[in-house]
Amino acid sequence: MNQQNKNRQVLLTSRPVGMPTQDNFEFKNVSVVMPEEGQVVVRTLYLSVDPYMRGRMSDAKSYVPPFQLNEVITGGLVGEITESKSDQFKAGDKVIGMLGWQLYNTVEAKKVTKIDEKIAPVSAYLSVLGLTGLTAYFGLLDIGQPKEGETVVVSGAAGSVGMFVGQIAKIKGARVVGIAGTDEKCDYLKRELGFDAVINYKTTNNLGQDLENACPNGVDVYFDNVGGTISDAVMNLLNNHARIPLCGAISSYNSTDGDMGPRIQTKLIKTRSLIQGFVLSDYADRQSEGLQELGKWLSEGKLKYEETVVEGFDNVIEAFLQLFQGANLGKMLVKVSE
Repeated sequence: MNQQNKNRQVLLTSRPVGMPTQDNFEFKNVSVVMPEEGQVVVRTLYLSVDPYMRGRMSDAKSYVPPFQLNEVITGGLVGEITESKSDQFKAGDKVIGMLGWQLYNTVEAKKVTKIDEKIAPVSAYLSVLGLTGLTAYFGLLDIGQPKEGETVVVSGAAGSVGMFVGQIAKIKGARVVGIAGTDEKCDYLKRELGFDAVINYKTTNNLGQDLENACPNGVDVYFDNVGGTISDAVMNLLNNHARIPLCGAISSYNSTDGDMGPRIQTKLIKTRSLIQGFVLSDYADRQSEGLQELGKWLSEGKLKYEETVVEGFDNVIEAFLQLFQGANLGKMLVKVSE
């Protein structure tokens, strides 16, 4: 255990107002906690940074409790067992769990799940075979229910959820229109992932007109990752009985002046459309179903995934902040160790 007695962790020390800064966080050096019976020590390999974490940094009521001040931030993590006092795991096993942003976590064995490197690289369990792949799978198929020949629009289409939404919609035979923020991302979505049309919302002169051109038959499913003016524009094109899985609203996560926009109720009534917010934990009892389908599509070459990897534990805050600048193609990860 000698090589492990040094641990390093990230604490939330103040609640951000607007865009978080490095000053809201603190790195702290501590000792590794020795495991007790039924516990394991997990050495962090990859950390996941995700937009939803911004909401947990506020103390407003939400679907998940806020991060506590001066405590370790938690998130999705893959790691390697270095010491086990549980008969479920042995040293060297690779595992995934919602654990602390630290080099080593000492936790009850039930807090982690073993993963299989033969199926996919360990980092894939934080994206296509993890939170973002499952979010896309259940949100699109359970709420969006795309049918062959329908038009599916995805905002935040080059993010880790959006790119899976688009690919699953293509698997189901839909026409897919993506909205992203750079020409490189738009090119990737069309060339690599087979999106039918893509719009760069930062360079368009008229988003509404471009959307109308890309969706000549209207919009049947809108998978909303961003909210804001982009979603306002999509609402004008809804077909009767359109479905809107509401996954995220990253455009407003750091807003300090309220998030005002057009009123959409009349449009929803006229088109008899469904809009439904959801979080992945709604589908906790069906995760094995989702993983089975995602794993099958991955092995058949029907699903591709991309990762933006930031190296080094000391860069975890910078990686998190880059999410709100749209710096990532696919899943944003921090590689902590080999």
